[in-house]
Amino acid sequence: MGIFLGFAIRCRQSVSPEAPSSGRTAAERVHETLREAIVLGDIAPGDRLSEQDLAARYGVSPGPLREALHRLEASHLVERAPHVGARVAQLSFDRLVDTYHAREVLEGRAARLAAERATPETVAALDALLDGHQADAAVVAEHGYYQRAGDLDFHYRLVQASGNPVLVQLLCEELYHVLRLYRHKFSGYPGRPRQALEEHRAIVRALADGDGDFAELLMRAHIARARRNIEAAAAAGKETTT
Repeated sequence: MGIFLGFAIRCRQSVSPEAPSSGRTAAERVHETLREAIVLGDIAPGDRLSEQDLAARYGVSPGPLREALHRLEASHLVERAPHVGARVAQLSFDRLVDTYHAREVLEGRAARLAAERATPETVAALDALLDGHQADAAVVAEHGYYQRAGDLDFHYRLVQASGNPVLVQLLCEELYHVLRLYRHKFSGYPGRPRQALEEHRAIVRALADGDGDFAELLMRAHIARARRNIEAAAAAGKETTT
């Protein structure tokens, strides 16, 4: 059962992956372009990925495109199926809920460790990041709370601040982009953007106080609330099945 919500924010603008950009290779550029197209829903879960069609769509040659697809497969955004070939990965509803349960435990522990280890500079950087999120037009309009990947993502930065390499590998590499996909789909749930931002602020305050117990409690509640929104959307029939 794939999850699709009508209120997901879509971003249709893309940059040609072979345009000059910061010295990156063509494979790196097309990988980032495709990754964001998948996360934003421009290419939907379950969609077949035709190399010929993608090469024409993004103006990229076959070699870099194949390398990009292999990288997306390694990050669990793309899977290969018999008689189908490469397609965008999709989680069943049950698998998605199970993943959120695991995420709740892992990110809760990351928040605890981050609170124990956070420096004033770490806290200030997270506050500045959230100031930027608060000023985002989509958040202001309550349309959604989309965070770009890596250092512009609150959850990514907090896990990094935990200083635990195993948690970093699990949450910032293995599960990261698949979770981003579903975080984005559900970020526009009514009332959720502002609420999520306030919850992020509270977690940072716990970090500033060095209160690991409270930071873990807040993070677990934050992710549990997001999971319940997914479950409520499914119960209300706002998903489509494939």
